[in-house]
Amino acid sequence: DLDKKLEDYIERFNGKVRLIRNTEREGLIRTRSRGAKESRGEVIVFLDAHCEVGLNWLPPLLAPIYSDRKIMTVPVIDGIDYQTWEFRSVYEPDHHYRGIFEWGMLYKENELPEREAKKRKYNSEPYKSPTHAGGLFAMDRAFFLELGGYDPGLLVWGGENFELSFKIWMCGGSIEWVPCSRIGEFFVGMQYSYIIGISSEKTPISM
Repeated sequence: DLDKKLEDYIERFNGKVRLIRNTEREGLIRTRSRGAKESRGEVIVFLDAHCEVGLNWLPPLLAPIYSDRKIMTVPVIDGIDYQTWEFRSVYEPDHHYRGIFEWGMLYKENELPEREAKKRKYNSEPYKSPTHAGGLFAMDRAFFLELGGYDPGLLVWGGENFELSFKIWMCGGSIEWVPCSRIGEFFVGMQYSYIIGISSEKTPISM
């Protein structure tokens, strides 16, 4: 049902949105890597399709990458109420959390340690994190491709966040959570995503 409807819908963006289809079923992870290769922007932003961005969400994600191209930036993810469409924080107010993992490779989040919080001059500053949830982040496109993108052996959702995080750290990069960038998400079972390419010259080019 989406075939012709989607093609008709994106015409309203006057060429700023491109629709790229795989010739065969590739799965979520390989398709994301293809999206990064097809993108024309200097920075790529991965988002799941069941997300809604908050006010002024993009500049805070781009600022750290501008200062260091090897930083991956991660927005703070709020839940979206399925009845009212309101953003609802899933975190304790005025506390910062970050992504961690157990040795069994189970992703978790815990509060930013005090020693790390004290390194920041302002409470709104980004802070480093060992890893991230996976689906939502911004990254220098060239650096992402230099790392090899996602491992093409990953077929479905799960584990790609660790794999990419380890490559970033081992290749001189870092991961930073950005408190001023808020994105709401419906926490659902099916995974779709879209990629935005950000260029310094003109408007974002989306896919």
